[in-house]
Amino acid sequence: MMVAGIGSRKGVSIEDVLAAIETALEAHGLAMTALSALATAPLKKDEAAISAAGRALNLPVVIADDRVLQLASPRSRCDLSQSRAGTPSVSEASALAVAGAGARLLGPRTVLGPVTCAIAISGDAP
Repeated sequence: MMVAGIGSRKGVSIEDVLAAIETALEAHGLAMTALSALATAPLKKDEAAISAAGRALNLPVVIADDRVLQLASPRSRCDLSQSRAGTPSVSEASALAVAGAGARLLGPRTVLGPVTCAIAISGDAP
């Protein structure tokens, strides 16, 4: 399973979200079709552009459970995210949490304007 974790400022556009996902995937030589799901933190559950991106890509948008998100957070920390969102990571921790036990990030998160995107792959994926 391959998951794109999304973090953003409030009020971003669907174009911003899609561009960040595409940029993150391109950095790893991957196409949109490689994704199994989008993920984000509970504090972003009402961010319309993230939901719209899921619909546009025909992918589920999974809201990471707070407990699992915190368990994934020690592997990925961002001081800015901690101060603004109250969680040490949104895109990275969400991607790791939803990709499951043994998941790993393919690389550092991509920051594109007001959106961050991190790609995680499940522990059972090659």
